[in-house]
Amino acid sequence: MLVKELFEEFKTVTSGKTFDALLPPLVFLLVNSFLGLNPAVILSLGLAALLGTIRLLRNQTWYYALGGLLAVAAASGLAILTRSATGYFIPSLISSTFLLLLAAGSLLAGKPLAAWASHLTRGWPLEWFWRQDVKPAYREVTIVWSGFFALRLIIQIILFRTGDAVRLGWTSTLLGWPVTVLVLVFSYIYGIWRLHSLGGPGVQEFQAGKRPPWEGQKRGF
Repeated sequence: MLVKELFEEFKTVTSGKTFDALLPPLVFLLVNSFLGLNPAVILSLGLAALLGTIRLLRNQTWYYALGGLLAVAAASGLAILTRSATGYFIPSLISSTFLLLLAAGSLLAGKPLAAWASHLTRGWPLEWFWRQDVKPAYREVTIVWSGFFALRLIIQIILFRTGDAVRLGWTSTLLGWPVTVLVLVFSYIYGIWRLHSLGGPGVQEFQAGKRPPWEGQKRGF
């Protein structure tokens, strides 16, 4: 039952947008290893444009592909400007830095990032997230996210300074969607357990104005 629930909750992560994000950097790495920087830039850009075109022709969600194309274009531009394959992964370092600062800042502000992410994706009322018998679950998950973002950034900086584009590329790719999915799965399992242990109302109970005793959050985090 839990496996089915997790699959339904995270099936969007393994949809086409994941491949839109993963394939161009992998192509860049492989082509750069054998043919050099310029062919790698051309082919990774071409692949990103092709994926976006396919999404449009199939009437599928296109903004993930557009975002991927813009990201590949920016990364390719930096690689050309720096004349180094490691330059391709500068946006990844910037992204990791931004996410770490965002997560840490949300904790300092007392409004954890995990709660905002859930609010934006599910549309649940913000007032529910800020309850003292709900917010600790999202704060603790955001702490986990901060640790992950910090570890990823440290590894990326170390590899970037060594100039090893191959290891930097594979590490950035693996620490992207693949490990992020695992972190999200852990966040979901831990978050549901923590909400139950806190004893607060489920979001539907909160919206209905139900008084205790509450059944708590049954599904979704």
